[in-house]
Amino acid sequence: MWLIIGLIAIVATFRNLYMYTTGKDYKLAMAMGLSFTALTLCAEYSLVSVWVEVKDWAALEDVVPSMERALWFLTIVSILLNIAPILLERKGKK
Repeated sequence: MWLIIGLIAIVATFRNLYMYTTGKDYKLAMAMGLSFTALTLCAEYSLVSVWVEVKDWAALEDVVPSMERALWFLTIVSILLNIAPILLERKGKK
């Protein structure tokens, strides 16, 4: 589930950037990109909680350390890409 939501977040983020470059209103796409990023994090957290409930320590030890770094990195990149049009718009007004 987290993979599907994550792909939707990526598509929404690139749609946000595309709409900005074409001069269209991008704010809904930006909100969707950030929202689906948050939903991806929630879905990943739910997956980890299922592993804890069934006491699948091998899966936790194997996946969680690398996924933590990946989720931090991808979340920061998503935030920066989604707010880039706002920052560029402000820079252009000065």
